[in-house]
Amino acid sequence: MGFDRLRVPLRVIALVLAVLAVPVGSFGQDRGKIPRIGYLSPSSRAAGKSVDEAFRQGLRDLGYVEGPKLAIEWRFADGRYDRLPDLAMELTRLKVDIIVTVGTPPTLAAKRATSTIPIVMAGSGDPVGSGLVTSLARPGGNITGTSVLAPELNIKRLDLLKAAFPRIVRVVILWNPANPVQKLSLEEVIRAAPKLGVQPQPLKVASPTDLEQAFSAMATLRPDGLLVFADLLIAEYQLRIIEFAAVHRLPAMYGFRDWVDGGGIMSYGGNLVDVGRHAATYVDKVLKGAKPGDLPVEQLTRFELVVNLKAAKAQGLTISESVLTRADEVIR
Repeated sequence: MGFDRLRVPLRVIALVLAVLAVPVGSFGQDRGKIPRIGYLSPSSRAAGKSVDEAFRQGLRDLGYVEGPKLAIEWRFADGRYDRLPDLAMELTRLKVDIIVTVGTPPTLAAKRATSTIPIVMAGSGDPVGSGLVTSLARPGGNITGTSVLAPELNIKRLDLLKAAFPRIVRVVILWNPANPVQKLSLEEVIRAAPKLGVQPQPLKVASPTDLEQAFSAMATLRPDGLLVFADLLIAEYQLRIIEFAAVHRLPAMYGFRDWVDGGGIMSYGGNLVDVGRHAATYVDKVLKGAKPGDLPVEQLTRFELVVNLKAAKAQGLTISESVLTRADEVIR
């Protein structure tokens, strides 16, 4: 009789300890289930590999290994933004636990596809201005992630381009009208241009045909400089744009350093590795039970000015010493 009375409390204690061992709000509560992440990128796998690999590595660092501990449904629009709505719906039908979106257009597509699945945006240009969140501090709804301050950055890029090559006046801007943040950026740049002593000449690039027309227009306009807005669709044409600028000895500014690594002259922007890794940290928080609407949108604060002095010299271009001394990295 006394032995039976002792056995019941011991079983209860064992049960309580087992429950406490499971993290609250984590996927450990459902034995055998692993997190399933949807990943939506507007670019091709090759063009977006910097962010993709950084995201994958960020997850590994947090203990999520693709395969045994994590499933990722990779979806790439291959530069066709019109495919994003269908790809977003496909991920919702798969009932993924979280959707990670690279840039603004995929995030907008995911938002239209679901109001319940958490969405982590990796580097949205202007999440408030594009209507993705109500505020950066308290985004609300099912979306959170990082912002790269696109409108402000493009003004800074134009300013740096002018500082590097003081004689330039007419600057062609390549932008993507299919990206709503690009329109906001263009408006801001056009307003700021007169104070910088620059005459902007916007040329849209939303398709291969647009790119050819832009090249033809630049051959006629003969601009003094080139500013390429950071956009994953335009990134599909990275090598062709860099080659065109080199052939025409056109001082050019780009959004990310991979353009400079590919032979471009200058870039200024956030680090794509940071973008991918930050997305992984948000995924980790959501998987552990955090609500996206309660997680503040983080603005990237580390921006890099990278100058390819070797490429500039090969094209017979001289970059001002003031910009070289401000550069975070100079490729010689």
